[in-house]
Amino acid sequence: MESVTAFLSWVETTQLSLFIHESAWAFPTIESIHVIALALVVGSIAIVDLRLLGLASTKRKVTELCREVLPWTWAAFVTAAISGALMFVSHANEYFGNTAFRLKFLLLLLAGVNMMIFQFITYRGVVVWDNEASLPLPARLAGAISLACWIGVVFFGRWIGFTMVLK
Repeated sequence: MESVTAFLSWVETTQLSLFIHESAWAFPTIESIHVIALALVVGSIAIVDLRLLGLASTKRKVTELCREVLPWTWAAFVTAAISGALMFVSHANEYFGNTAFRLKFLLLLLAGVNMMIFQFITYRGVVVWDNEASLPLPARLAGAISLACWIGVVFFGRWIGFTMVLK
């Protein structure tokens, strides 16, 4: 654990970290970009998840919806990841030690595993159920898990702001 703390302490001394930490405008700007990007990620994923759950867009093919929405999701996710990393470097030790931050990342990991299982296993059979209003249980389960994970990511991400003790 000492090596992790030492690495995070080093990260906090980089020029980029010091700039973000000491600038009056850098952190709030990066945080605003992060929030907007995360809203786009969650919103676009919710469109697909609600379709998988059979609660919205039931007259649209799943493949068509994914093809239209997911490029926006990935662009927003990359933006959120970069802006999140920039915020992290400015207070790396404090973020790393924050329970809400760790829970947020645990849910991000779970969302990623869920997405991989859906993409590589469940989605293989999409030709059979692509146009159905009510999708098979594995697809509905993937949508429910995804939606729950992303709601949790937003919740714990917001909780970080209430629980951070900045030095």
